[in-house]
Amino acid sequence: MTIKNADIGLVGLAVMGQNLALNIADHGYTIAVYNRDPKKTLNFIEECKKNEPSHERVVGHTDLASFVLSIKRPRKIVLLVKAGSATDVTINALLPFLEQGDIIIDGGNSLWTDTIRREKELAVKGIDFIGSGVSGGETGARFGPSLMPSGTRKAWASLEPIWRDIAAKVDSVTGEPLEGGKPGKPVEGGFSCAEYIGPDGAGHYVKMVHNGIEYIDMQLICEAYWLMKNLLDMPANEIGKVFQEWNKGELSSFLIEITGDILQQKDPMGPGFLVDKIMDAAGQKGTGQWTAANALELGAPANAIAAAVYARALSSLKEERVEASKILKGPAIKRVDGDKKEIIEAIKNALYCSKICAYAQGFQLIDKAQVAYNWKLNFGEIAQIWRGGCIIRARFLQKITNAYALNSRLKNLMLDPYFTNAMNEGQAGWRKVIALAVTNGIPAQGFSAALAYYDGYRSAVLPANLLQAQRDYFGAHTYERLDQPRGQFFHLDWPEAGRPQIAIE
Repeated sequence: MTIKNADIGLVGLAVMGQNLALNIADHGYTIAVYNRDPKKTLNFIEECKKNEPSHERVVGHTDLASFVLSIKRPRKIVLLVKAGSATDVTINALLPFLEQGDIIIDGGNSLWTDTIRREKELAVKGIDFIGSGVSGGETGARFGPSLMPSGTRKAWASLEPIWRDIAAKVDSVTGEPLEGGKPGKPVEGGFSCAEYIGPDGAGHYVKMVHNGIEYIDMQLICEAYWLMKNLLDMPANEIGKVFQEWNKGELSSFLIEITGDILQQKDPMGPGFLVDKIMDAAGQKGTGQWTAANALELGAPANAIAAAVYARALSSLKEERVEASKILKGPAIKRVDGDKKEIIEAIKNALYCSKICAYAQGFQLIDKAQVAYNWKLNFGEIAQIWRGGCIIRARFLQKITNAYALNSRLKNLMLDPYFTNAMNEGQAGWRKVIALAVTNGIPAQGFSAALAYYDGYRSAVLPANLLQAQRDYFGAHTYERLDQPRGQFFHLDWPEAGRPQIAIE
């Protein structure tokens, strides 16, 4: 007879699953674990016994029935399997052993529309479903991730104690991440980076946008590095030291920190620095593409996020680019003369201003989504749970939390006084850097897209008047007039002069 003593179960023992299981055990919970490959389960348990202080609270099962039956009711079962069909297959395998009121928690990078579908399908069977974004990579999973759960309030109430315990923690006053977790001794105290996001697919949606922001954040950092390398002829380790210095100020973040480390890493296989030997062709798993595609679907101007996705796609065309470089001409890159510190400061300003635009686009997209999907989201809390554990964790996020605390109906982050002032002060350097990039033929898609967004958003008048006329000319799509109330549409029978305008009811 199976003893029902596990507080929670977990299916999927790849790196993320193993680390999350150990994190849960470290916090005093007994966790049942299962993998479709029994050898993986047995090997994991053996490694736990050798190396993990909390190994007695990790119980392995090679049989799905005994796994499910070992968990206290209402059962809480976390899935950390490949998103898509593998998630559906796993859910269907579990269903024969589940009872009404049990809870399945999908911790993978699932498409939010799949999460909405799964919650509806399982609700009919009396099973609760939580779609939870999990960010922070394998280290975050082990010592404290950022968690973005969604589903019913009832299901969240059951999962909440565990999720809050295992999440990353930040100082309740300063917002600074609390570091220092290690096996058997997790971080205690502070604000937990796990907060209920909303119903159905809201958690996975917010995680998707997090990843979209991550794409542009990384692209902007890469462009800053590339400009220092090409305009100032700086070696990798010197650029790394600049990033280390930036990490002490307003740009302080996980991505800036690791960039400083990466750029100073020597090549283990020979002279020089490793970054200079790495192929310039970036991969992607799809969440950035989902973000850009959904922004188009909802009509949200997330052009900088899209630019980062396109930049990765362009980088993947390595062989084509090599051939094109022999045919397509551009200006020779000239080393910038003058004050080196001044150029570095301008690049820093370009990075910070572009970063503000990127996050403004991300939150603007989430705002559009909450209307489209009938969610009611707390933007300040979203920024706060991203403050620790996740890949885009940054000091900057505390400013976003503060902005929404000051004005919960803030239409755009750039309109918050702090961010407005930062962009007013930094834009001269931002524009200078983009001009240098253009005149030297150095691609800077992220910086340029962000500036185009900024200039477009701050423009009271745009050339869309001509665009509206064009649409009416070839397709009778109508137009509005500046001297008439908004919502009053007209059509002209083009092109002859003197044709009457027709007011469209």
